[in-house]
Amino acid sequence: MANRLAQSTSPYLLQHADNPVDWWEWSPEAFAEAERRDVPVLLSVGYSSCHWCHVMAHESFEDEATAAYMNEHFVSVKVDREERPDVDAVYMEAVQAATGQGGWPMTVFLTGDAEPFYFGTYFPPEARQGMPSFRQVLEGVGAAWNDRRDEVGEVAGRIVRDLSERSLAHGGDGAPGEAELAQALLGLTRDYDEKRGGFGGAPKFPPSMALEFLLRHHARTGADGALQMAADTCAAMARGGIYDQLGGGFARYAVDRDWVVPHFEKMLYDNALLCRVYAHLWRSTGSELARRVALETADFMVRELRTPEGGFASALDADSEDAHGKHVEGAYYVWTPEQLREVLGEEDAAFAAAHFGVTEEGTFEEGSSVLQLPGGPDGLRDPDDPRAAAVRERLLAAREERPRPGRDDKIVAAWNGLAIAALAETGAFFDRPDLIERATEAADLLVRVHMGPVARLVRTSKDGRAGDHAGVLEDYGDVAEGFLALAGVTGEGAWLEFAGFLLDIVLQHFRGEGGQLYDTADDAERLIRRPQDPTDSATPAGWTAAAGALLSYAAHTGSEPHRTAAEEALGVVKALGPRAPRFIGWGLAVAEALLDGPREVAVAGPVGGELHRTALLGRTPGAVVAAGESGGAEFPLLAGRPMAGGAPTAYVCRHFVCDAPTTDPEALARALGGA
Repeated sequence: MANRLAQSTSPYLLQHADNPVDWWEWSPEAFAEAERRDVPVLLSVGYSSCHWCHVMAHESFEDEATAAYMNEHFVSVKVDREERPDVDAVYMEAVQAATGQGGWPMTVFLTGDAEPFYFGTYFPPEARQGMPSFRQVLEGVGAAWNDRRDEVGEVAGRIVRDLSERSLAHGGDGAPGEAELAQALLGLTRDYDEKRGGFGGAPKFPPSMALEFLLRHHARTGADGALQMAADTCAAMARGGIYDQLGGGFARYAVDRDWVVPHFEKMLYDNALLCRVYAHLWRSTGSELARRVALETADFMVRELRTPEGGFASALDADSEDAHGKHVEGAYYVWTPEQLREVLGEEDAAFAAAHFGVTEEGTFEEGSSVLQLPGGPDGLRDPDDPRAAAVRERLLAAREERPRPGRDDKIVAAWNGLAIAALAETGAFFDRPDLIERATEAADLLVRVHMGPVARLVRTSKDGRAGDHAGVLEDYGDVAEGFLALAGVTGEGAWLEFAGFLLDIVLQHFRGEGGQLYDTADDAERLIRRPQDPTDSATPAGWTAAAGALLSYAAHTGSEPHRTAAEEALGVVKALGPRAPRFIGWGLAVAEALLDGPREVAVAGPVGGELHRTALLGRTPGAVVAAGESGGAEFPLLAGRPMAGGAPTAYVCRHFVCDAPTTDPEALARALGGA
C-alpha cells in the first residue's frame, strides 16, 4: 500500500503526497478496495489555501500513529474541493443537513457504495471544547462499522433518501419582473450596514455579485439608493484591511464588521469579480478611487497569479513564515511600528503609521497592524498624496523581501473565465492594451488545454497539463462569459463562436425539465445525488452564470433557443430573489439585463476607436457590443450595417426595435445611459 497522490494535478493533493496515510484519489478503485477489505471510506475534503486544512494535516495526517490507524481501518480518500466541486457539494449538503453547519476541512465516513453515515469538519488531535479527538472519532466509527453494521446501513440509506427527495423549487412561472427586482432591492436595503458598508454582520464577505445588481439596477431605473449602497460599500472595502494597501488585491473576507482584519488568503475569483465591480463603478460614477482599485487589482492578478502558461493561479495562502521562521497567518502583510521605523526611519514611520492606521497596540495579533486607510478628522486620507505614494513604494519593496505565501498553481476554468472578463473590460476602459493581451492569453490557454477537440471543458490544469475532471456548469457559464466579454472588447468573432460551442453543450447536457439547470452534465460520473445549486456564494452559481452567458449570446446572435433557455433559467431568480437577494446577486444582475433588453450595439468601424470605446462604456445592463468592418462575417450584429458616409457608425437595438444609426459618440453615450 502507498500514498497515491504524487501524480495529481492538484496542489492541495500534492501537499499530502508525502503523508504516511495511504491516500487514494476519488475513484471507483478506492471504493472497490473498501468493499474488498470490508472497511469504511474516510473522505477528507479541503483546498490548498484553507488554514484549518493545513492544521489538521499537520496534527493528524502527518502523525505516524494516526496514519497507521487510518491505514488499518479505512480506505482514505482525499479530494480537492476546487477540483471536484460536485463531490464537495453533494457531501457538504449532507453535512449541513445532519449537523446544521459545514466548512472545510470536511470529514465524512462512507460505505463502499459512497453513502455517507457520519460527518464532521476539523477534528483536533486531543479532545477539547466539547469536540472529540480525531482518534476518538476514528475508533467510534470503526466500532459502529464492526458491531452495529445494520444501524450504519440504515443511517446511510436514510440520508441518501432525504437528499434525493430534496427537489428544487424552480419558480417555473417565467423570469422575474419589476416587482421581484424592487423587492430584492428592499431586502438588500434592510440588510445593509449604513455605517460600515456591506451587508450583515461579521464575518463580512465582499458582496461582489449583489454590487453588480445594484449598479445595473441604478443604470436601468435611476434609483440613487442602489448606487449609494454600491459606492459606499466599495469605498469602505477599498479603505479597509481587506484590501492590500501596498500590493493591491483583496483578501477572502473580513473577520470583523469594519473590514479591518481579513482572513488573509487571496483568491483569484474574488479579485476577478471585484476588479470588474470597481471598473463598472468607475463607469457609473467616474470615481477616482474605483479607477485606482480596479487597475491595482488587475495588476495584482497579473503580477502575483499569472502562470508561465498564461493562465491565472487559484489562490495565495493566508499563512507564510514570520521573522522567526514560524508559519503564521498574515505574516506577509502586517506591520508593527518598529518594523515601519526599520524601513522608513523615525519621521516617515510616524507619517506611515498615521496614514495606514498602524498603532502601538496593533489591530491584529501580537501588536501588529493590518494596513488600512482610515479617515482622519479632516476627512478621508488621500492615497495619491506624493509622500504617501513614496512611503507605500518603500514598504512594498521591503515586503518583497519577506517569505512569500504559498501559491495554488492550478488553473480553474471557471475562475479564469471571470478573470478574462475583468481584465478585458478593465483594459478597454482604461486604455491598457496589456491587460487585454493577458486576458487573450488566458483565453487561448483555456481553448488549447481545457476545451479539447470536442469543446467539452476540463475543470482544471496545472503546468499546461489538463486534469482528469470534467468541467461543471460554472465552468461553462463563466468561461462563456469571459469569451463574450473578450469578443466585445477585441472585435474577434472567434470568441463568440467558442462561447457558442460551450453554451450548446449547456443546452444539451446540463438542462432539465422546465429549463432548470444542473451542476453536472447528464453523462458525468453518477454521485449519490446530481448536484444543483442556484445560489451565488463566493462566485456566481453555475445556474446564474450560464443564464447570463445564454442571454448575451442570444443578444449577439438572435438565437431563440438560447434566449428561451436564459428566461426559463431565471425562473429560479423570480422565486429566490425577493427572499434571499444577498445569495442570488448575479441572478438578479442577469434579470436586470433581461428587463433592459439587453441592448445590442453594433459599431461598424475600427476596433478600439472612439465609437467602440463609447459603446463599451455604456451603462445599460448587460448590453452586448460587436465592433469591426461592416458586412464582415465576425459578428451577426454587423451584417447589413454599413458605415454612414464612410464614418464609423453605431446601431443600437433592443426588443426588436432599433434607434437611428449614429456617428456621434455623444448621441451613442446618451442612448446607452451615459452622459
